[in-house]
Amino acid sequence: MSVLIDPPAWPGPRGLLWSHLVSDSSVEELHAFAARLGVPPRAFDRDHYDVPETVYERALALGAEAVSSRELVARLTAAGLRRRKFRRPAGEPA
Repeated sequence: MSVLIDPPAWPGPRGLLWSHLVSDSSVEELHAFAARLGVPPRAFDRDHYDVPETVYERALALGAEAVSSRELVARLTAAGLRRRKFRRPAGEPA
């Protein structure tokens, strides 16, 4: 299993710190792991789940690998699973 989680360091809703949960194998693996973790589908954003600090230790107990944010992005990108936000070129109409 190649589910990765970075440290809860991103400020978010409810005054909590948040982590990113990804898979460097497949999106299907990621969705299955998130379901086991009890993370709702609405927490999925393009290529990752945003998860609150309250589930970080449980994610590790279920087998997620703790990595730095930099390593998480590097491994997701190397696996070809990184999905960046679409940005229109400057001056292009919406």
